[in-house]
Amino acid sequence: MSKNQYRNIKPNSSPSPSKPAKKAWWKPSLAFLNATPKSNSWKDLGIFWLKKIVFYFFTSTIIMVVLLRFLPIFITPTMISRKLETIGTDKSSELFYEWKSYEKISKEAGLAVVASEDQSFPDHLGLDFDMMWNAFRYNLKGKKIRGASTISQQVAKNVFLWQGRSYIRKVLELYFTVLIEIFWGKERILEVYLNVAEMGNMTFGVEAAANRYFGKSAIDLSRTESAKIASILPSPRKYSIVNPGPYVQKRTNQVTRQMRALGGTAYLNHL
Repeated sequence: MSKNQYRNIKPNSSPSPSKPAKKAWWKPSLAFLNATPKSNSWKDLGIFWLKKIVFYFFTSTIIMVVLLRFLPIFITPTMISRKLETIGTDKSSELFYEWKSYEKISKEAGLAVVASEDQSFPDHLGLDFDMMWNAFRYNLKGKKIRGASTISQQVAKNVFLWQGRSYIRKVLELYFTVLIEIFWGKERILEVYLNVAEMGNMTFGVEAAANRYFGKSAIDLSRTESAKIASILPSPRKYSIVNPGPYVQKRTNQVTRQMRALGGTAYLNHL
């Protein structure tokens, strides 16, 4: 053999054992979706279906919240409820509602609802524990129940849940409040609130309120007009902007003073 032939001869080597392929990190955690119950006992069946229900609930709600971070909201459970209430009555079922982006709404309107409903809105994480504690102490003394919901909580309730009082709804409200604080941010939460909050009988959002009560668009609302709208928010179906009583007039003046005390619309710049 020539020297070149010797160079081409490779020494015998046994093949190296192949390494087992790494599984994706999420596959073991989702294995239960394709698994079967260990037995037909009520306990095993209950655990099996509970895992699936919990998984699909969290997955679907998170996906829904993320999508609504970017999409306009055209209807809410509260709007549907109001329309259903008119069935079998002589009340009009016409709904006044028009979505407007944050840039097309007067900053005075945004400031007014913050001054009226939730002055700690830019700073809290969805829950205002000081406000909750003050409301709790007030309710222990008085007959009239005072609420302590932040703007974030009200958005969570209006967009994803039903009206009414129950522990189940309250727990779900807290859950959705945390989600929108994480995925939406303050500006989006305020934008949604200004669009879906009930601001009069069958009237939802500041654009519809501005059109009905002042004959203008939400972008043109003045400070006083914005304060008038915010003044009826505690009971929008009880109080009237068109024919304001002593409470609405007094409340409008209070909201206007609070708007000035907060420093004007610059208060919203760091949302």
